[in-house]
Amino acid sequence: MKKAGLLHSIICILATVCLWSCGAEKALRKAEQAEALGEYFEAAKHYKKAYSKTKVKERDKRGERAFKMAECYRRINYAARAAGAYKNAVRYKYPEDIALLHLADMQRMTGDYKGAAKNYQLYLEQHPGDEAASNGLKASEDAIIWKKNPNRYIVKKFALFNSRRAEYSPMYAGEDTDQLFFTSTRDGVKGEDLSGITGMKAPDIFVVRKDEKGKWQKPEPIESEVNSEFEDGACAFTPDGKTMYFTRCQMDGDYPRYAEIFKSARSDASWGNPQKCEITNDTLSSVAHPAVSPDGMWLYFTSDMPGGLGGTDIWRVRIGDSGFDWVENLGAPINSPGNEMFPTFRPNGELYFSSNGHPGMGGLDLFKAIWNEEKETWSIENLQAPMNSPADDFGMTFEGPYNRGFFSSSRGDARGWDHLYTFELPEIIKTITGWVYEKEGYELPEAVVHLVGEDGTNKKLSVKMDGSFTERVEPGVNYVLLGTCEGFLNYKQELRVDTLNESTDSVLQFPLSSMTHPVLLENIFYEFDKATLTEESTASLDSLITLLNDNPNVTIELGAHCDYKGSDNYNERLSQRRAESVVNYLIKGGIAAERLVPKGYGESQPKVLRKKLATQLGFVKEGDILSEKFILTLPEEQQEICNALNRRTEFKVLRMTYGLYE
Repeated sequence: MKKAGLLHSIICILATVCLWSCGAEKALRKAEQAEALGEYFEAAKHYKKAYSKTKVKERDKRGERAFKMAECYRRINYAARAAGAYKNAVRYKYPEDIALLHLADMQRMTGDYKGAAKNYQLYLEQHPGDEAASNGLKASEDAIIWKKNPNRYIVKKFALFNSRRAEYSPMYAGEDTDQLFFTSTRDGVKGEDLSGITGMKAPDIFVVRKDEKGKWQKPEPIESEVNSEFEDGACAFTPDGKTMYFTRCQMDGDYPRYAEIFKSARSDASWGNPQKCEITNDTLSSVAHPAVSPDGMWLYFTSDMPGGLGGTDIWRVRIGDSGFDWVENLGAPINSPGNEMFPTFRPNGELYFSSNGHPGMGGLDLFKAIWNEEKETWSIENLQAPMNSPADDFGMTFEGPYNRGFFSSSRGDARGWDHLYTFELPEIIKTITGWVYEKEGYELPEAVVHLVGEDGTNKKLSVKMDGSFTERVEPGVNYVLLGTCEGFLNYKQELRVDTLNESTDSVLQFPLSSMTHPVLLENIFYEFDKATLTEESTASLDSLITLLNDNPNVTIELGAHCDYKGSDNYNERLSQRRAESVVNYLIKGGIAAERLVPKGYGESQPKVLRKKLATQLGFVKEGDILSEKFILTLPEEQQEICNALNRRTEFKVLRMTYGLYE
């Protein structure tokens, strides 16, 4: 009995081992079949089963199956699962170093930049100078900096358009920014079968519209043959919005599938039956992700056809009247050994695309490309954080001329599914705000300000009823502004607009001097009981020199006045000497003596109050004359205020013809 029991136990153990081994091999065969058809979601599921049923001591097999599982996860964007599988492949000494490189790539896609940098370094020790690893290492180092120092883009997830499934590739309908189209696998798609590639239903194109109040409504699928039981999406429009191009990937259970581009014409509010675009005779390559240039002459697209620089490149083909002309690759620096995808345009001609071949933050990063006519090449730049993330970021669309709109990203989704986000780059606006008013008076709504810039700007700016104006200007440019109004002297201001990376408003004042009323020279001071000017007077007098230089045909009288204290004869002599002191200062400043007439009035012309000053004082009214008799009727404190107002230096315009007839 004991022998029989032992024999039974051995048979059970052998049977279990056989079943375990057979289960692993069966799962492996299913995985390989699915992978051959490009059904990576299905393949990953079976590789995972084969891996789990492989004995720990069979290290070579576990390493190989972990690697194949990781490759499938990588292809369907399950970055976290792919990273875990690559770690197992490396742990079990998978012989190909590519596992280490892809592990670093997936770590970068999950935001583990330090871990990624470490593994890129290890890979480079075995493969010095490898371009992909070098780019990855630099990208990891850059990403740490970009994440800590985000740029001015504002990015927000747009809950109204997102579902529990995937949404991607938003696109405005040409110039119509009241309609937004995007691709989604949400409920409502025509296809019911789950894709072996993604594990989701086949996507369709959805549309969302604004109501009469400008509020977005709920998304709904396009009621058209554009949507099918196949994968439809990543659409683009001609500038007039009348033709839609989109990607379709038809399914076949026995053969690999290749993406194709179709187009549909709009008739009223509906879209016509789609027609396949015969872009190339190559039937073994995919063409996808269409984009139409702002002039409507070129169709840009993504393809893995021969002649490219990497996995998928961006190509273009001219749109002819009867079809398409020859295709051309955009070449470097846009295309790289990696994948360039999802081209799109801003109306100003800037090309945007996504790439995992250029240094980036992980997955697909968004890039901007600008064509340089002189050098006949493209310049590209990474949009950095927060536009880019460790995940995939792609598929931008712009709201007309503004640097805002929508894009898609898989950030923050553990399944690697994409969702829609808004973006906006707050515009840097430099402005000049000015006020034109009468010196000692109120605003001058009849004034005109002349604006001249070294960049060729030459404008006449009318002011508002409050005497103000606001004008947008360019950073780093020198401007001259001349405030003018009939009956007043011109007033000039000079300004250099700063180049700071922020919006600024330069505020300028234009106090115009009357040609019909005496104009007070503020802050003119003399030594006590003398005609000697103090240092505090220089700023005001220097401003007067500038004013006279800006109005070279003006002849003025410089009038000095005293209060009623002291004898009339004494005050006249003192005020005359003071007026002459001012004239002498102006002459030393370069003003011709013939343009200046000094006049000492003593106390003979007390100040006549104008409305603004009377309002400010409060205890007097417009038209009051600050004579000795009037002042003595006031309280002592108010008397001193009025005496100070009488002790003044003014100028008034005598003629406007100096030098005109020489």
